[in-house]
Amino acid sequence: MLRSERSSLRRFLLLYWLLTLSLLVLAFTVYYRSQERIMLLEQKARMVDYASEQIKRLARLHRYFPELRTYPRDSRFRSAIYDLEYRQIFSTMQSNDVDFRKDIYRRDGVIHYVKILDKYYLGAKYLFIETPDNLHWYRQMMWKLGIAGVMAILLLALVGLYLARLFTRPMRRSIELLDRFIKDTTHELNTPLSTILTNVEGIDASSLDDRQRRKLERIEVAARTVSSLYDDLKFVTLEGKRPAREEEFDFAPLLRERLEYFEGMMRAKGIRLESSIRSAPIHADRRLLARVVDNLLSNAIKYNRRGGTIRVRLLPGKLRIEDTGRGISKVALSEIFERYSRFDESEGGFGLGLDIVRRIVDRYGFDLKIDSEEGKGTWVVLRWGNEVKGK
Repeated sequence: MLRSERSSLRRFLLLYWLLTLSLLVLAFTVYYRSQERIMLLEQKARMVDYASEQIKRLARLHRYFPELRTYPRDSRFRSAIYDLEYRQIFSTMQSNDVDFRKDIYRRDGVIHYVKILDKYYLGAKYLFIETPDNLHWYRQMMWKLGIAGVMAILLLALVGLYLARLFTRPMRRSIELLDRFIKDTTHELNTPLSTILTNVEGIDASSLDDRQRRKLERIEVAARTVSSLYDDLKFVTLEGKRPAREEEFDFAPLLRERLEYFEGMMRAKGIRLESSIRSAPIHADRRLLARVVDNLLSNAIKYNRRGGTIRVRLLPGKLRIEDTGRGISKVALSEIFERYSRFDESEGGFGLGLDIVRRIVDRYGFDLKIDSEEGKGTWVVLRWGNEVKGK
């Protein structure tokens, strides 16, 4: 799966789970409120009876006051009385944080029931009945919600995976068609490209006049450009699947060879090369490392300005290539390693080069950094060996 596919899939699944979890939270909240209401209604029937008994006791205390001066109590509940101005007259309740707007409610681990008295016994207008909330209903409800939640999440996960497949299927189909096209194109390019390069190299340039020699150079540059593209296509379709032949060798001769290969392309664009190449041991596959160098140099030429400069510096454990081209925007720079991604649509290619570079660099654990400034150029630094460990 390509990084762009993974990124699209992650965004879809993130949105999907945010929506589904929001719906689950809403559903669970509604269920919780309904269960709490059912419990309070059940408690209310019992507490109405308690209130009736307490009212009778208050009426008796009111009638025989001051001979009777003890506030009536009951082991099953606690109570309190308040006057018309909401002032407390007497209370045995655990919580005196009362609410006169509701007839029954939960608060601080207890349940309060409010009864408005028809007669002002002892000056009281409101009678509060308090019983402990044993949370038995809550534990039962949470157990049910836990089971339902696990089942819902499993079901939603399966649905999410199915929808994700549907979501990415058109993208996957388009990528497969493009891969098939690239494979067919690679097969068709091989013979004519080999014929062109063989014949160009077989022409004696010294026997031609200046005009014909310039035409031959342009043909050679074009052929080498197509050849570089062909090498990328071949790597993606065929070469990338071959086992690597890794060895310890000096990077310097390989780099000089690739610079010589691109010399005609740089000359055709009037690009000046500044190079400083020292011996640099490296452990890799020569063929794969050549693909890295070719793609980095090809981009430095392709996106450079006419008459610009390319600076190449090779040190032990480090290769730096910089150009004086148009540069890359910060947005494009964040997507530069995506397959089929091109930060300048005016240039040709399939957008495979830096994807190939990334795959090879990741394979060997090398470090590749690309920085750029629009209008000034791009800097590429490749590190390996002790340079990576000590960076």
